[in-house]
Amino acid sequence: MQEVNLKVIKGGITAPRGFKAAGMHSGIKASGKKDLALIYSIVPANAAAVFTKNMVKAAPILVSMDHIRGGKAQAIIANSGCANACTGIDGLADARTMAQATASVLNVRENHVLVASTGTIGPRMPMKNVLNGIRTLSKRISSDGGIDAADAILTTDTRKKEIAVQVKAGGKTFTIGGIAKGSGMIAPNMATMFAFITTDAGIPAFKLRAYLKEAVERSFNMTVVDRDTSTNDCVFLLANGEAGSLMLFGSAEKEFKQALEYVLIYLAKEIARDGEGATKLIEVKASGADSISNARAIARTVAGSNLVKSAIFGEDPNFGRIMAAAGYSGAQFDPENVNVFIGSTQVVKGGKATAFSNNNVRKHLKGKEVLINIMLGQGVQMATAWGCDLTYDYVKINAKYHT
Repeated sequence: MQEVNLKVIKGGITAPRGFKAAGMHSGIKASGKKDLALIYSIVPANAAAVFTKNMVKAAPILVSMDHIRGGKAQAIIANSGCANACTGIDGLADARTMAQATASVLNVRENHVLVASTGTIGPRMPMKNVLNGIRTLSKRISSDGGIDAADAILTTDTRKKEIAVQVKAGGKTFTIGGIAKGSGMIAPNMATMFAFITTDAGIPAFKLRAYLKEAVERSFNMTVVDRDTSTNDCVFLLANGEAGSLMLFGSAEKEFKQALEYVLIYLAKEIARDGEGATKLIEVKASGADSISNARAIARTVAGSNLVKSAIFGEDPNFGRIMAAAGYSGAQFDPENVNVFIGSTQVVKGGKATAFSNNNVRKHLKGKEVLINIMLGQGVQMATAWGCDLTYDYVKINAKYHT
């Protein structure tokens, strides 16, 4: 990613002008933790979205896919604790009712409400609790409520994930804010994750769609925790224009795209860092590829390899697992041209093991962030993927998740 001229600020999803939010416990989660979030723009916003490619799509995904077709949105209602997936026509009716109720209390159009749910697949939504929660949230939304919304969308996450940045471009100052959730069931083609992004820049919907698709390919679709793709994944981007319209060409367009990508990559790395049971963030860079698709395939595959992830958890400098994963990635390359570094130590040169120091590599592997560089020596294309180590706690968390 190119260097971005921006300033990180506080405020998360409500940092951009004209956005409000709130989050609360509505009774979906038995734990008493927050489980319902509402995000609202004071004016209808141009909007774009990206959804899971899983053939099994949850009811809220189907509703939001329908509503986003118009390129407008003014509110997002999202819950954790229940996925509303594999619930048939009753679940679809529940998702539509959530949109209807949100539209009613906010006095906005129903098709301007996007719906998102996450949690256990199968159970019906406790609609009485949800509807009471929507009414309460509509009275609580505020310009500093983003942190509660960020908390309310979490499931097995151990911490909130939010960011806001301010950028000057095209003679105007605009802000992009975002929150996300995700910890397990994370894989390319989206993941078990939400990402809700807001901006006060004025940008037409067709441009937003192009910008979002490109940024997602470089961020969330390059994030792997466990290679499971969920039924409920979605990224929503709302641009309400409260900071004025950007002249979307030349430097202004470049600044916006880079800032959006910065926000999404930050959130993607936070998801990987917070992978279920994780103790280390893994960053895999594949460079010197002859195509971007080959670079992405290698980076994603190595970051998602259970053997690589296990070796990193055990702080074992087993470079052979890296080479093997690159080899089965489906990418085309010449193994005899490959150089591999773990941290600053070269472990493979020209496809062969080097006489590296195990202690030097283990020292790097003991850190909270592990960097793997794979240099293919065949071209100029490169890609970066993010993942995490595979620990005993991952199995414990997922063995007990449903119960």
